[in-house]
Amino acid sequence: MLNVMEIMERIPHRYPFLLVDKIVELDKEELKIVGIKNVTINEDFFNGHFPGHPIMPGVLIVEGMAQCLGVLVMEPNGSQVPYFAAIENVKFKAPVRPGDQIVYECNVNKLRRNIVKAHAVAKVDGKVVTEASFTFTIMDK
Repeated sequence: MLNVMEIMERIPHRYPFLLVDKIVELDKEELKIVGIKNVTINEDFFNGHFPGHPIMPGVLIVEGMAQCLGVLVMEPNGSQVPYFAAIENVKFKAPVRPGDQIVYECNVNKLRRNIVKAHAVAKVDGKVVTEASFTFTIMDK
Protein backbone atom coordinates (compact mmCIF):
# COMPACT_ATOMS: atom_id res chain seq x y z
CA MET A 1 0.00 0.00 0.00
CA LEU A 2 1.23 3.50 -0.89
CA ASN A 3 0.06 6.74 0.69
CA VAL A 4 -0.22 10.03 -1.19
CA MET A 5 3.35 11.07 -0.29
CA GLU A 6 4.73 7.83 -1.77
CA ILE A 7 2.56 8.30 -4.87
CA MET A 8 4.10 11.76 -5.39
CA GLU A 9 7.57 10.17 -5.30
CA ARG A 10 6.66 8.22 -8.47
CA ILE A 11 4.60 10.63 -10.56
CA PRO A 12 4.95 14.39 -11.07
CA HIS A 13 1.29 15.31 -10.46
CA ARG A 14 0.38 17.62 -7.58
CA TYR A 15 -2.74 19.26 -6.18
CA PRO A 16 -5.14 20.09 -7.72
CA PHE A 17 -4.29 17.60 -10.45
CA LEU A 18 -3.24 14.60 -8.37
CA LEU A 19 -6.23 12.27 -8.78
CA VAL A 20 -5.11 9.25 -6.73
CA ASP A 21 -5.30 9.32 -2.93
CA LYS A 22 -3.75 5.93 -2.15
CA ILE A 23 -2.66 2.66 -3.68
CA VAL A 24 -4.16 -0.43 -2.05
CA GLU A 25 -2.58 -3.05 -4.31
CA LEU A 26 0.61 -2.96 -6.37
CA ASP A 27 1.92 -6.12 -8.03
CA LYS A 28 5.05 -5.53 -10.14
CA GLU A 29 5.18 -9.19 -11.25
CA GLU A 30 1.59 -9.35 -12.48
CA LEU A 31 1.74 -5.65 -13.56
CA LYS A 32 -1.47 -4.81 -11.69
CA ILE A 33 -2.38 -1.86 -9.50
CA VAL A 34 -5.47 -0.75 -7.59
CA GLY A 35 -5.83 2.87 -6.51
CA ILE A 36 -8.42 4.93 -4.66
CA LYS A 37 -9.78 8.44 -5.22
CA ASN A 38 -12.15 9.89 -2.64
CA VAL A 39 -14.34 12.39 -4.46
CA THR A 40 -15.45 15.33 -2.30
CA ILE A 41 -17.66 18.33 -2.99
CA ASN A 42 -14.55 20.50 -2.33
CA GLU A 43 -12.96 19.49 -5.67
CA ASP A 44 -12.34 22.64 -7.76
CA PHE A 45 -13.96 21.20 -10.88
CA PHE A 46 -17.36 20.93 -9.20
CA ASN A 47 -17.64 24.74 -9.25
CA GLY A 48 -18.32 24.60 -12.97
CA HIS A 49 -19.18 20.96 -13.73
CA PHE A 50 -22.13 21.39 -13.27
CA PRO A 51 -23.57 23.93 -10.80
CA GLY A 52 -26.55 22.37 -9.06
CA HIS A 53 -25.76 18.95 -10.58
CA PRO A 54 -22.10 18.17 -9.72
CA ILE A 55 -20.46 15.31 -11.64
CA MET A 56 -16.77 14.55 -12.03
CA PRO A 57 -15.51 15.24 -15.56
CA GLY A 58 -14.92 11.97 -17.40
CA VAL A 59 -11.52 13.06 -18.65
CA LEU A 60 -10.37 13.39 -15.02
CA ILE A 61 -11.47 9.82 -14.30
CA VAL A 62 -9.39 8.70 -17.29
CA GLU A 63 -6.48 10.78 -15.98
CA GLY A 64 -6.79 9.11 -12.57
CA MET A 65 -6.53 5.67 -14.17
CA ALA A 66 -3.46 6.80 -16.10
CA GLN A 67 -1.87 8.18 -12.93
CA CYS A 68 -2.28 4.77 -11.28
CA LEU A 69 -0.55 3.16 -14.25
CA GLY A 70 2.25 5.72 -13.90
CA VAL A 71 2.68 4.74 -10.25
CA LEU A 72 2.93 1.10 -11.32
CA VAL A 73 5.61 1.51 -13.98
CA MET A 74 7.65 4.47 -12.65
CA GLU A 75 10.44 4.22 -10.11
CA PRO A 76 10.46 6.43 -7.02
CA ASN A 77 12.31 9.71 -7.52
CA GLY A 78 13.15 8.77 -11.10
CA SER A 79 14.14 11.10 -13.91
CA GLN A 80 11.46 9.92 -16.33
CA VAL A 81 7.78 10.67 -16.86
CA PRO A 82 5.00 8.83 -18.74
CA TYR A 83 3.31 10.64 -21.65
CA PHE A 84 0.07 9.58 -23.37
CA ALA A 85 0.52 8.16 -26.86
CA ALA A 86 -3.07 6.92 -27.26
CA ILE A 87 -6.29 6.50 -25.32
CA GLU A 88 -8.73 4.08 -26.94
CA ASN A 89 -12.08 2.43 -26.37
CA VAL A 90 -13.09 4.84 -23.62
CA LYS A 91 -16.54 4.15 -22.23
CA PHE A 92 -18.36 6.25 -19.66
CA LYS A 93 -21.09 4.15 -18.07
CA ALA A 94 -22.25 6.21 -15.09
CA PRO A 95 -21.55 9.60 -13.51
CA VAL A 96 -19.26 10.05 -10.51
CA ARG A 97 -20.62 12.39 -7.85
CA PRO A 98 -19.37 14.02 -4.65
CA GLY A 99 -19.14 11.42 -1.89
CA ASP A 100 -18.23 8.59 -4.26
CA GLN A 101 -15.06 6.58 -3.87
CA ILE A 102 -13.47 5.60 -7.17
CA VAL A 103 -11.54 2.34 -7.28
CA TYR A 104 -9.11 2.30 -10.22
CA GLU A 105 -8.17 -1.24 -11.35
CA CYS A 106 -5.36 -1.17 -13.88
CA ASN A 107 -3.38 -3.85 -15.73
CA VAL A 108 -0.39 -3.50 -18.01
CA ASN A 109 -0.81 -5.76 -21.04
CA LYS A 110 2.54 -5.08 -22.67
CA LEU A 111 5.71 -3.39 -21.42
CA ARG A 112 8.47 -3.09 -23.97
CA ARG A 113 11.44 -0.75 -23.41
CA ASN A 114 9.73 2.62 -23.02
CA ILE A 115 6.26 1.72 -24.42
CA VAL A 116 3.41 0.66 -22.13
CA LYS A 117 0.04 -0.74 -23.25
CA ALA A 118 -2.60 -1.11 -20.56
CA HIS A 119 -6.29 -1.39 -19.73
CA ALA A 120 -8.10 0.11 -16.76
CA VAL A 121 -11.52 0.35 -15.22
CA ALA A 122 -12.87 2.78 -12.66
CA LYS A 123 -15.54 1.49 -10.29
CA VAL A 124 -17.89 3.06 -7.76
CA ASP A 125 -19.63 0.71 -5.34
CA GLY A 126 -18.39 -2.25 -7.38
CA LYS A 127 -19.92 -1.01 -10.65
CA VAL A 128 -17.81 0.04 -13.63
CA VAL A 129 -18.24 3.76 -14.32
CA THR A 130 -15.41 4.19 -16.86
CA GLU A 131 -13.03 1.97 -18.81
CA ALA A 132 -10.25 2.66 -21.28
CA SER A 133 -7.18 1.26 -23.02
CA PHE A 134 -3.94 3.24 -22.91
CA THR A 135 -0.63 3.47 -24.69
CA PHE A 136 2.02 5.70 -23.23
CA THR A 137 5.70 6.37 -23.66
CA ILE A 138 8.17 6.74 -20.82
CA MET A 139 10.54 9.65 -21.54
CA ASP A 140 13.20 11.67 -19.78
CA LYS A 141 11.96 14.84 -18.09
